[in-house]
Amino acid sequence: MHDTPAEGRRTLAAKLDHLFRTVHTREGGEYSFEDVSEALREAGGPTISGTYIWQLRKGLRDNPTKRHLEALAGFFGVPPAYFFDDEAAERIDAELSLLAAMRDTSVRGIALRAAGLSPKSLTAIREMIERVRELEGLPNAAEGDEPAA
Repeated sequence: MHDTPAEGRRTLAAKLDHLFRTVHTREGGEYSFEDVSEALREAGGPTISGTYIWQLRKGLRDNPTKRHLEALAGFFGVPPAYFFDDEAAERIDAELSLLAAMRDTSVRGIALRAAGLSPKSLTAIREMIERVRELEGLPNAAEGDEPAA
């Protein structure tokens, strides 16, 4: 797979794939390559075909122009540094994971109900959630693992 080259850095394809899997339409689904292409065209950005975006996502092409990366970053609502700086990408991925989790009505409800509780109570709730995740065989979210989709 193309997720991590030998240096341990994530590829452009892996980063772009993550954006497609994480940033969704208002209806909750993934954007199509043509959706992205058309939105970039309508925004007055550089012309990028849906096929070219697909090739970038699959790792078949890996040398887009700076303007293309800036346009894709703008579309997905991330800074262009996402594609150039692995540390920035990690921070942004953590924020995107939180936003993805907050799309889940149940998760959002728990977070809203926890607002205003004391630090001691929040710690107890966090520990309970970690224990339930363990019982269900889920990874510890505090270790940086993404929530299940």
